[in-house]
Amino acid sequence: MSRRLPEERPKEPPTGYKIAHPVLSQDGTRAGFLGVSLGAALPYGVLDDAACVYGRRHRAPHRRCDCGFHCVHARQDAEALLATAEHRKAVLLEVSVLGAYIRFERGFRCARQRVRTMTAGPCACGAAGEVLADAGWGRPGWRALESACARCAGVRQALAPAAFERLAGEGLKVRMLPVAMTPAYDVPELVAEAALLQARLDWFQTQLARIQRGPRG
Repeated sequence: MSRRLPEERPKEPPTGYKIAHPVLSQDGTRAGFLGVSLGAALPYGVLDDAACVYGRRHRAPHRRCDCGFHCVHARQDAEALLATAEHRKAVLLEVSVLGAYIRFERGFRCARQRVRTMTAGPCACGAAGEVLADAGWGRPGWRALESACARCAGVRQALAPAAFERLAGEGLKVRMLPVAMTPAYDVPELVAEAALLQARLDWFQTQLARIQRGPRG
C-alpha cells in the first residue's frame, strides 16, 4: 500500500518562476505565453488552467504524468535557463501557483497559474528593450515576440509593454530590463587599458604610413 504525501494548505498561493516566450494572436487581439519545453505547442494566458499535453482525460497535474504548469522555487534557477543559446530571447515569469499542485525539490507542477510579472531582457544589439517585436517565428495563429529597441524593431509588428499588458489582461505587469552597466575600473586598470589602446593606435599608424609610402617606400 503506497503512502499518501502530506497535503499543504497555504494561506497564500505559493510563488514560482519560469521562462517562456511572449506571443501575440494573429489578429492582434490577444497576448499570452508559449512554454519552452512540454508546453511549447499550445500558448496559455495570464490566468489559465493546465491540460494534459498528451491528450489524456485525467486532470492535471497527474502523479503518473508530466502534465501541469511547471515552475521552479528560486528566481535564480529560472534566470539561469536564460543563459542557454536556445532561451536567450525568452522572458522571465513570476507566477502564483493555484489549484492542486505537486511540490518537488526544485519546483511545482500545478493545475492552475496566474502570471504576475513578465521581465524581458535587453535587445539583441545590447541596447535597452523598448518594445516587444515580431521574432520571426510562432505557432499556428500566434506570433512569437522578443525584446527589441526601436531601431532594431524597424518596421516589424511590435507592441509597447503597456499594450501587451492590456491585451494579456488580469493585471499583468511587464518590466523591460535596462542595459547592463559597464563594470567599474580602478586607476591601475585604467592605466593598463590606456597603454593597450595607445599600443594599438601606434601599430595602426605604422601600417597606415607604410601603405601611404607605397611599394617604393
